[in-house]
Amino acid sequence: MTKKAFEQFYFAPFIEKAVEEMGFKEPTEIQEEIFPVALKGDSVIGQSQTGSGKTHAYLFPTLQVIDPSKEEVQLVIVAPTRELGRQIFQEVEKITAHCEEGQKITARCFVGGTDKKRTIEKLKKQPHVVVGTPSRIADLVQVGALFVHTAHQLVIDEADLMLDMGFIHDVDKVAAKMNKNLQMLVFSATIPQKLKPFLKKYMENPKHIHINPRQVSVLTLEHRLVPAKQRNKVDVLLNVMDVLQPYLAIIFTNTKKKADEVAYALAEKGKKVGRLHGDLTPRERKKMMTQIQDLQFEYIVATDLAARGIDIEGVSHVINYELPSDLDFYVHRVGRTARAGYSGLAITLYNVEDDYSISQLESRGITFTYMDLRNGQWIDLGERHKRKNRQKSETEIEKTAKRLIKKPKKVKPGYKKKMKQDIEHFKRKEQRRSNTKGKKK
Repeated sequence: MTKKAFEQFYFAPFIEKAVEEMGFKEPTEIQEEIFPVALKGDSVIGQSQTGSGKTHAYLFPTLQVIDPSKEEVQLVIVAPTRELGRQIFQEVEKITAHCEEGQKITARCFVGGTDKKRTIEKLKKQPHVVVGTPSRIADLVQVGALFVHTAHQLVIDEADLMLDMGFIHDVDKVAAKMNKNLQMLVFSATIPQKLKPFLKKYMENPKHIHINPRQVSVLTLEHRLVPAKQRNKVDVLLNVMDVLQPYLAIIFTNTKKKADEVAYALAEKGKKVGRLHGDLTPRERKKMMTQIQDLQFEYIVATDLAARGIDIEGVSHVINYELPSDLDFYVHRVGRTARAGYSGLAITLYNVEDDYSISQLESRGITFTYMDLRNGQWIDLGERHKRKNRQKSETEIEKTAKRLIKKPKKVKPGYKKKMKQDIEHFKRKEQRRSNTKGKKK
């Protein structure tokens, strides 16, 4: 047994069986930190990057303490989107499927877009675990159909996204009805200032676990820059799409409007692409997710909602049609690919105005390759700052020339013109020598 093996946490047999079936060998870094704290019953705030294993970081310890003999709600898990809520519920079902006969843990998923009346009828028997969106759960609590006052655990997933989407008020309404000795597990990529009053209201001295990734992104992920220059960006995107042949690629835009524009432009060129953003109706989103899972699309045009609120399996490529204004979202976007040991490729189409953002990402440890497409072939463009470095080099030569070619002690008419000629001659000579050295190398 290794130091990091799951056995050291003494999980219940049904969880051990689930771990084995899922093929997990060792806990991830966030899991290793969260498990001991959560198993002690302490509240915790967990921060980690996308794809770090946080879902199981809270599911294993919270399901561990469910008492199947009590027919009451004991655990509530809230997520900002219906898709994420359903995905968490599916993971709960995978784990609880290993419970022994007579020790079955029951779970229900409550999200918008479903028949409320039928949901209420099924709640005559309360489940042990409730998973869903805050608004639907709060609504069921409000009408007296769902009883959360018995629950002693509350998990809030993607808390900052919950805040952005305006759902914290609903979470507050649910939490206010729960047990006073509430264990709260909050997971969030960032902790915005506006989120802190809510956390302070329900969490007394929580353990704050922040996993700083050793690398901003995994080693199996290549980051590639493709300059748009003065070209039509959709045409550049089409060229990229024609050579990729992805299993599944997500094309990210910053706004819903731009996502629609890009999707329609691609459709006009005969490409079959899916769309995923907040303006889709519940029925459209559900249909789109089903089509994605059925592999009906090679490409999905999406906003950052897909990077945070939805877990899409099998993404081989990520294309940033636009760089996000919040660069943290770059990490979340590219985190959709190169998961579970597989390799991935993240391509960014960029313009000159993106130069500062790219430099910022480079300062965070991301290494980009600079490439373009010519006749359907990738061409390495070398160093991105080649021209800038050349200009800098020329400036340094000029400084050296001015230092060496000084104003004569006895000036004669036309000395300034003569000095300028000498400086230019020196610069040309040094430039030739520099070029000769470069060729020899």
